Amino acid sequence: MSERDVGRGPEVGRPLPRLDEPDTGPFWEATRSGELRYPVCAKCGGVVFYPRGHCTHCTSLELEWRTSAGQGAIYTYTVIRQHGHPYFRGRVPYVVAFVDLDEGFRMLAEVAGAEPDEVRVGQRVRVAWEDHGEVSVPLFRPA
Repeated sequence: MSERDVGRGPEVGRPLPRLDEPDTGPFWEATRSGELRYPVCAKCGGVVFYPRGHCTHCTSLELEWRTSAGQGAIYTYTVIRQHGHPYFRGRVPYVVAFVDLDEGFRMLAEVAGAEPDEVRVGQRVRVAWEDHGEVSVPLFRPA
């Protein structure tokens, strides 16, 4: 066994979220049907993302879930060239970006379907899904 194989073991999957977490559970449940959902305050209209149990603008507990069209632009990005987790180690190099969604929230996600040197700040992207059974992980692809 080489030093590179230490800790690899059997095929390791992507780390996935807990679906029973009260603040983010509705977000992840919606991914099963390919919906990118986000909360909006019913009192002040503020977009709350990442999902939380209260409005970060006015502290109201009255939140409504809406469905995003899944389109936006890259705000900034980085190229991951090494990773300690076995699942991600096999994917390097890959791009992770903050994406400004058209509905007014910013989301961190992987940019797939483009080589790292093809990704640009301001580039339009659309949501895509990586299916993992009971949950799908949102990724973005060039639009």
